[in-house]
Amino acid sequence: MGDIQELQESDEQDLFEHLRIVVDKGQALLRVDKFLMNRIEHASRNRIQNAIAAGTVLVNGQQVKASYKVKPLDTVSVVLPHPPRDTEIYPEDIPLDIQYEDDDLLVVNKPAGMVVHPGHNNYTGTLVNALAYHFETFPQLPGNDGRPGLVHRIDKDTSGLLVIGKNDWALTHLAKQFFDHSISRRYIALAWGDIASDGSVTGYIGRSAKDRRVMSMYDDPDKGKWSVTHYRVLERLGYVTLLECRLETGRTHQIRAHFQSIGHPLFNDAVYGGDRILKGTVFNKYRQFVDNCFSLLPRQALHAQSLGFVHPRSRESLEFNTPLPDDFRLCLEKWRGYVYANLER
Repeated sequence: MGDIQELQESDEQDLFEHLRIVVDKGQALLRVDKFLMNRIEHASRNRIQNAIAAGTVLVNGQQVKASYKVKPLDTVSVVLPHPPRDTEIYPEDIPLDIQYEDDDLLVVNKPAGMVVHPGHNNYTGTLVNALAYHFETFPQLPGNDGRPGLVHRIDKDTSGLLVIGKNDWALTHLAKQFFDHSISRRYIALAWGDIASDGSVTGYIGRSAKDRRVMSMYDDPDKGKWSVTHYRVLERLGYVTLLECRLETGRTHQIRAHFQSIGHPLFNDAVYGGDRILKGTVFNKYRQFVDNCFSLLPRQALHAQSLGFVHPRSRESLEFNTPLPDDFRLCLEKWRGYVYANLER
């Protein structure tokens, strides 16, 4: 997002910069409305075009039309006559599924659909808003503004376990375990295709040059961070495979991007191409079956099932497990029913 700063206009109206993007050196010429659609989550083209028409989108400090084509090293900014939302966390009485809690930490089971921390277009209803209500005070690491208590996160539409530090001691010691990759994290995933055997996916993961909301795999260490996912086949269900994934590193969208890179996107992962039929027959009955599965599980099929770490104070090894949520479980049962019904024919 870049640094947020105030801008002054010649008509003496105060304008505030809400977003600044310096265009990558390798960016091909692209209409500014399409460019911003690729960079801003949950923003429709109509909304972006309205902002451009209102003169709140600037390129190199000048108003532009939607047809303007951005070029490498352009500075694209969005300015508005009010300051960006402050970073204060507003407590909200949102129920939490707490798996464990003591004076130093708590472990929560996050439902799919809940954003972990406030951010663009998600200032309320987040896990952090719920935690602010649950605690009177809780800590945050330097450089981690707006994310108090958090040492890791999972995506909005991924369900499962998170550990939160309740004081500086716990937060610092938990963060060190994540840095050292000594935290044990296992996920359950349903991926498209018949995955032949257990294995690992490795590579450098970084933001896509074409769409900053998406992570891509690179051979060049300058373009991303090293990432490792180990996986084990749990069950083969014809055109999909149920997997257990163990994270050695914890990069943004790591499992989702890794399986997309080997040709097996997660089931119903809209960002990585798993929300369409990738394997199977052309029959209408099969298409209807998959659509029904999509309806049962309207998100990527990924659940953070287990979490293990050393307690920062007692030094006891702790491990927590949580079952698949209903949407994932019902989708799996439907796939099993489909496979077994066809085997009996």
